[in-house]
Amino acid sequence: MLGAFLPNLTALMASGVYAIPRIEFDGRSVVTNTTPTTAFRGAGRPEATQAIERAMDAFAAEIGMDPAEVRRKNMIPADSFPHQTASGATYDSGDYEGALDLALRAAGYEELRRTQSARRENGGSRQLGIGVSTYVEITNGIAETEFGEVEITADGEALLRTGSFSHGQGHETTFAMIACERLGLPIEKIRVVKGDTDAVAKGTGTYGSKSTQIGGVAARLASDDVVDRARRLAGDYLEASVDDVVLDTGLGRFHVAGAPEPSIAWAELAGRADAEGTLEQLKSTQEYQGAPTFPFGAHVAVVEVDVETGEVELVRLVAVDDAGTLVNPLVAEGQVHGGVATGAAQALFEEFVYDSAGNPLTSTLTGYAFPSASELPSLEAVEMETPTPANALGAKGIGESGTIGATPAVHGAVLDALAPYGVRHVDLPANGENVWRALTDAKR
Repeated sequence: MLGAFLPNLTALMASGVYAIPRIEFDGRSVVTNTTPTTAFRGAGRPEATQAIERAMDAFAAEIGMDPAEVRRKNMIPADSFPHQTASGATYDSGDYEGALDLALRAAGYEELRRTQSARRENGGSRQLGIGVSTYVEITNGIAETEFGEVEITADGEALLRTGSFSHGQGHETTFAMIACERLGLPIEKIRVVKGDTDAVAKGTGTYGSKSTQIGGVAARLASDDVVDRARRLAGDYLEASVDDVVLDTGLGRFHVAGAPEPSIAWAELAGRADAEGTLEQLKSTQEYQGAPTFPFGAHVAVVEVDVETGEVELVRLVAVDDAGTLVNPLVAEGQVHGGVATGAAQALFEEFVYDSAGNPLTSTLTGYAFPSASELPSLEAVEMETPTPANALGAKGIGESGTIGATPAVHGAVLDALAPYGVRHVDLPANGENVWRALTDAKR
């Protein structure tokens, strides 16, 4: 089923970041006796970006223009959002040229080109390649719904239950930060509960880079509702109209607007409500259905290629990944690190091999290459935030973006290094064997 569905995402994202007036797409799913296809980090979107970014590089080489400039001239302008593409996607927000400029500045693009020219003139065996990619992708693509619930406990702390599940993405911290900002409680007094069907009524789980933009928003809505409920209780205790009661989120205390005292803190409010049997009022359950959002970015990859042996070394990767408002920049950067490693792996390492009869020769991880930390450079992640109007947080997904931008940048860098030798194509993965074969074919 997934093998048949994923080309639809490729078709939807076929315009990339470019203002293309007409798009035609033909997709075909073929059932074979070789490896099965399933969704993995990116799931249909990397194929669209790889195809269009490779086309941009090929066109730039054909007309003798810098590949970054070709991209810039064809980008959707920043003042035209929301933007409807010819493939049927409605991009919510973006600044594609801004992302490209930021990536080029961070990489020192002009200096890299000068270094490349010097190496080519010297004619050494290790040549420099520079790859640029710009991308846009879709998160929460089928507009799913997520569950969120916030409950104040008798001691004035908070339980945040979410239907989204964290298996390493850091939801416990990110979701607690969202509630912390709205409730005015210290983050250590907010406990996130997930993955427990005895405690959490429902949920869609974690996939499609949608957790913060729907699960996080559900948590925010529940937090806001709890504050409104608490204002009504605080109004009774302060003998004031609920319309006049405000929450000082810096102190976590309710008071009448314009009069900081008298005030009542969460712990006292919850304690009184518990004693009076009204604590249940300080609980809110929300379900939020979010619209798709479209994260974007630009990557610059630098490789060294040994043109005698075909060896490829990835020496730099600069990643600008814009996922709207960043609730937790550290968690977001961790997602980018994992995504870029996955994208670079597809470009340079990962390959499943069969013999002529369709029998798998790659039967264990002994023969399946993927990079460890020693094969990857230190990632240079550059923050950029263009909030989306699609939800109250202004947040988009970030979990898969690094994968989508990295593969074409790294592949493009390898081809850029080989361009003076007449090489116009290298099959993925662009490893030593495939590069050596491409060089050998070009010499013939």
